Amino acid sequence: MVGMNLFRTLALLALLSGLIVLAGYLLVGNETGLLYGLGFAAVSSFGSWYYSDQAALAAFKAQPTPREEAPELYERLEKLSDRANIPTPTLYLVPSESPNAFATGRDPNHAAIALTKGIIELLPDEELDAVIAHELTHVRNRDTLTQAVAGTLAGSLTFLGRILTFGALYFPMARAGGRRGNNPLAILFLLVIAPFAAGLLRMALSRTREYAADAGAAEITGNPLALVRALERLEETGQKVPIHGNPAFAPLFIVNPLSKEGMMTLFMTHPSTDDRIQRLKAMAEQAIAGKADEKTLSPSA
Repeated sequence: MVGMNLFRTLALLALLSGLIVLAGYLLVGNETGLLYGLGFAAVSSFGSWYYSDQAALAAFKAQPTPREEAPELYERLEKLSDRANIPTPTLYLVPSESPNAFATGRDPNHAAIALTKGIIELLPDEELDAVIAHELTHVRNRDTLTQAVAGTLAGSLTFLGRILTFGALYFPMARAGGRRGNNPLAILFLLVIAPFAAGLLRMALSRTREYAADAGAAEITGNPLALVRALERLEETGQKVPIHGNPAFAPLFIVNPLSKEGMMTLFMTHPSTDDRIQRLKAMAEQAIAGKADEKTLSPSA
């Protein structure tokens, strides 16, 4: 399973990078465009590797929290990190009444978990444990890096398209053979097709990772129904008090942090909460059935 997830992730990221390279080639019209695209993809990936965590935390004004200010949260985080068999991430608090949480960082040794003020106040202990376990699974599976790189590359593709298309419209680039002109198909690709394809890839990646993180939370806590109850509360309350922020970071949160009204529906990156809940309930039923089978097969005292 881990190997297949890694292969799928690498394939998606390679495709995103390939779209950037293709965008450069179509617009410039020769091998120079390939070099531009490769360079832009490399710079974007490097920046997302080292700075995406700070960008995400800063976007929602998350603040590092000393142990003395939240000793119970630190104890909970350390206990669950030990169960997940990863180093304890740095704890950040987001000064928002919207109940939500996200994890970020390039690897388990450089990870952070951010909890909003709203989620701490809303959820009982076992449900908060389930949410933290969900985020720890993202860290353990290195989803935080994957989402950051995918989001940065997708954003870079859109940015590259706008900049290069503007240049092509107003400052035509020299084509092979000394001719100058613009390729309308290239402009269409850069403005519409490539960003749309990148968005679909990001959504597919996010949905797969959310299901895996839900399963990881159930395994770490041993209580799938705690996450079910948490998701129900977050879905109901979160839409009443949504976080209005950069849609690029939406895939990081445990539930969609943006409003589901108007144009924000275009940025939905999470699978249906109802679908996630049904999967978790099925896990709980399987666990109960497994325990019943063990009791039946065990020798009587």
